[in-house]
Amino acid sequence: MDMGFRVQTTSSAKEMGLLIGKADAALLCVGPDQVEGWRKRVLAVRSLPVLWWCDQDTFPSNECKMDPGIDGLMGPSMSALEIHCTLLLSVNHYFQRTEWQQEREQLLSRLEERKWIDQAKSILSEVKGISEAEAYEFLRKQAMNERKRMADVATSIVKVYQLLQDNKGGHK
Repeated sequence: MDMGFRVQTTSSAKEMGLLIGKADAALLCVGPDQVEGWRKRVLAVRSLPVLWWCDQDTFPSNECKMDPGIDGLMGPSMSALEIHCTLLLSVNHYFQRTEWQQEREQLLSRLEERKWIDQAKSILSEVKGISEAEAYEFLRKQAMNERKRMADVATSIVKVYQLLQDNKGGHK
């Protein structure tokens, strides 16, 4: 019973690459030591929910350290309803996990931009003899005048300053 899900099976990485485009999820039936490798192979081809099939052959003997990229577990004793519910929960977990990853990447990007802006403010304060608040305002106005993001203007200022410092040091 497929319950609205497409089921494709394979044991070869090459065939997996061909079938993954038609799949709603990937179910790995491998030992715990192979989960991470297969998960990476699957996700390199296409982002989708990844589940792990646990039975006596694949379940770790005494310690279960599930890969954080695994969205759910399934096993041979599950009923059709349990499989259906597991698939639905796994899809929800996948969407939540990918949303968190995107938010994390955005926050890291903003943090990196903030570092460039802080460095540029410090340089402007030193070179122009102004306060950091005035340096921030200068950056903001410069970004508006150039129709660029503040982080891009700040990055340019820092890089030019570093280049000048390197050249200055080389001519001593």
